[in-house]
Amino acid sequence: MDRGPLTEQIIKAFDDMPAQLQAGARYVLDRPRDVALLSMREQARQAGVQPATMTRLAKRLGMDGYDDVRELYAAAVREGGLGFAGKAGVQLVSQKLKGDKALAAEMLRSIGKQIDRLAAPSSLERLVTAARTLASARRIYCLGLRSSHSVAWHLHYVLTLVGDRSIHLDGIASTGADALARATDRDVLLVASVMPYTRLTIELAEYAAAQGIAVVAITDSEVAPLAQMAQHVVIVPTESPSFFHAMSPAFAAAEVLGAIIAGRGGDDALASLRHSDGHLAALNTHLKPRGSKKSP
Repeated sequence: MDRGPLTEQIIKAFDDMPAQLQAGARYVLDRPRDVALLSMREQARQAGVQPATMTRLAKRLGMDGYDDVRELYAAAVREGGLGFAGKAGVQLVSQKLKGDKALAAEMLRSIGKQIDRLAAPSSLERLVTAARTLASARRIYCLGLRSSHSVAWHLHYVLTLVGDRSIHLDGIASTGADALARATDRDVLLVASVMPYTRLTIELAEYAAAQGIAVVAITDSEVAPLAQMAQHVVIVPTESPSFFHAMSPAFAAAEVLGAIIAGRGGDDALASLRHSDGHLAALNTHLKPRGSKKSP
């Protein structure tokens, strides 16, 4: 995501803040463009806090008041410090009753902008660094629960086509975590989780980190629980015009990681793909195109 002028200062002070200040601080971290362009009262409403909390947050950060915070972020927008998207206006942040087609269009435009932001230089650097760490691991353990399940599972599926190093920590019969018993410091845990964070996901990531297993996280904030323990963090936006958070950027990040890892596999990955193709063909897994005929 885009980083605002106070990002580093907020991250450093975040853990010592009361819960209400943390809610306001997270809003400033995650939505820097809105800080520049929305009123303090509207920001407080969207953050789920009282306007006075935003004022207290500003003073906690060494400002006289929240207007100073807004001006700092507005200057960053004017100077291009928050990226091109910041100049285009405020992204739709709450669903309005405009009809089905309007909502669909708003959601798709939002997702498109979010994925564009993942192509920014800072995000690309994080993606590539994370992918290289995963590619060098002996084993890659993939974990994602609830809405993040598809993110982790898809990466795992891609990796099974190009090798045998991926292990999916699924929750069937509550045995998902058992595979971590065989993990070592030569392995990596790829874990996906966005707010609201699933307790078991965070607990398993904490366990892995305590065992010396490197953690690579796909999450939604610099102050998310996973960001505090992971060696490498890919930050994905989740805001949406819908009532539900967007998972498309996280899914896109997983696809990029899978592609980079596969490409770094070289001849071994190609050999594994050929083996997978042969296996799937032998089982007649996929429908053949209409009109195709067997060779005589």
